[in-house]
Amino acid sequence: MPPRRQVTARQVRLGAELRKLREAAGLKAREAAALLGADSVQMSQIESGIAGVSETRVRRLAAQYACTDEALIDALVVMATQRTHGWWDDYRGVLPQVNLDVAEAEHHATFLQEVVITHVPGLLQTPAYARAVFRYMRPELPESELAPRVEHRMRRRVAIEGDDPTPYETVIHEFALRIRVADRQTSVSQLRLILEEIERGQATVRVIPVDRDGFAGADASMMYMGGPVPKLDTGFLDAPTGTLFIDAEAPLNQLRTLFRTVKGSSLDPSESRDFIHRLTKEL
Repeated sequence: MPPRRQVTARQVRLGAELRKLREAAGLKAREAAALLGADSVQMSQIESGIAGVSETRVRRLAAQYACTDEALIDALVVMATQRTHGWWDDYRGVLPQVNLDVAEAEHHATFLQEVVITHVPGLLQTPAYARAVFRYMRPELPESELAPRVEHRMRRRVAIEGDDPTPYETVIHEFALRIRVADRQTSVSQLRLILEEIERGQATVRVIPVDRDGFAGADASMMYMGGPVPKLDTGFLDAPTGTLFIDAEAPLNQLRTLFRTVKGSSLDPSESRDFIHRLTKEL
């Protein structure tokens, strides 16, 4: 297959998983390439996501690598052969590639877990709230670039809404709920939307009160996305300097532990709903 002009995070992940299998088998890239009748350059392109790979080649490599995890192999085949053209493609060339990658990852996730300390989660934001956040973070953006960012963020909610929503659980700190990114009306509307999503069963929301003892995770913001098999889970950290996708087992284990720890510091969903109700009246 010819090299791709633009590589998505999902394509990079497929290549990374094939490389992990090769390295676990103790083979050099040139040795794996020979199994396919290819050269080391082509193998490098496959493992970096620059070049595609067929189902036959995925299964041939898995066999040569002595991989017996059929569920993992089948999932890799789907990643290699599924040509998903989702709503996020409408923004290709309009928004940075990472925005499209996040939306695609959410689309394919089997579950979503998120921890947010300083802002309301993007999947639960109102247009006014999202606009205020983008405007603050990127004050130089003209309206022609700001508007599609807000629209894209609103459309991301399709992952947790609709006929087949992805299970979504988020832990939000009280600070995030109280901070006025714009004005009082924006904050009240934002809290009401969160309550609506809870009532519709679109989101499981847990709140960490500011007076909760034993919480030291002020920098704990993260999202964890379940894959078709645990080995294909994905984590990402979103910061002003950029988004980092995580697929290595050790840091994924750290994110799993982090979510359990932060969740343990939160109120249960029922208490959290009541907490947000009270906060809405206070604002």
